[in-house]
Amino acid sequence: MTAPVPVMIMRGGTSKGAYFRAGDLPADPDERDRLLLAIMGSPDPRQIDGIGGGHPLTSKVAVVSRSEDPEADVDYLFLQVQVDKPIVGAEQPCGNILAGVGPFAIERGLVEARDQETPVRVRMVNTGALAVVTVPTPGGRVRYTGDTALSGVPGTAARLEVEFRDTAGSVAPGLLPTGRVRDDLDGVPATLIDNGMPVVLVDADDLGVSGYESPARLEANGELRRRVEGLRLIAGKLMGLGDVGATTVPKMCLVAAPAHGGALSTRMFIPHRVHASIGVLAAVSVGTAAAVPGSICFLQDRPETIRLEHPSGFYDVVIDVGTAGDRITVGRSAIVSTARLLLDGQVFPREDTHDD
Repeated sequence: MTAPVPVMIMRGGTSKGAYFRAGDLPADPDERDRLLLAIMGSPDPRQIDGIGGGHPLTSKVAVVSRSEDPEADVDYLFLQVQVDKPIVGAEQPCGNILAGVGPFAIERGLVEARDQETPVRVRMVNTGALAVVTVPTPGGRVRYTGDTALSGVPGTAARLEVEFRDTAGSVAPGLLPTGRVRDDLDGVPATLIDNGMPVVLVDADDLGVSGYESPARLEANGELRRRVEGLRLIAGKLMGLGDVGATTVPKMCLVAAPAHGGALSTRMFIPHRVHASIGVLAAVSVGTAAAVPGSICFLQDRPETIRLEHPSGFYDVVIDVGTAGDRITVGRSAIVSTARLLLDGQVFPREDTHDD
């Protein structure tokens, strides 16, 4: 049997993933990725022979190590393991899985816990950006129970605060990579933005839908999916990302007026499935767009906390945007999240982790 690998399975925000110490995985990226495909059970729509959950939101990996960056405590590499293809992507970070990096780092002894709460400074290897995950640690131990609710997650858990720093242009070349607040994508007005995640925002009505449909209904609309993907390919080149046909960024967000008391309704393509809620960093980018005058979804009288509606409920983001002439600057970008340790043990990957 192949040697077991230490792993923690954690829910971070509205995603679930396998968390590893970097030293427990091969240093060679190709060898590491082959091993992770075997561990997660890809390629297979059910991931029946691995620990993945058969969906992009449950086929995620965090690789964590002590950081040599004086501004950070740990380095966090996010890897998206595709479910039905033998592909491991590292093009982007994941803010949901990031929420679990703080507790994981403390549990694995990479960061020493303080009494009451412990800030864990995280360098996101995918982009080089920094985040601070503040973890409740009464008595020097991670507390997972609490009364904070997240839409799309059953029950409640302890509150985690995640603040993002210097995320503008994390993947694309700049907050507004084209230098414009609005662009034309084959006749469809759009805002192309990257404040932690490259996102393309279009009005749902411009694509012939309301923006209130369920993910399943949107995914069943083949014509819509082809149109969305076509626009994404155009946007990828405009954003300086090149041919994005085989990558998972940029994301496509359909926006509409709020329907349930929030500030904005969203439906996020990630990129070929529709998110059951909305990713953390995608929410930060969408919230930032809502604060940029002239954008597709600009909120003239926006509240301090921007509540984004999504198929499972809502997500709250706090964004500070300043404008001076044509220059737009982003100050604080933060979200409230939760995480929970689900399993701490060893995983036994398949034997066939190497090519013949």
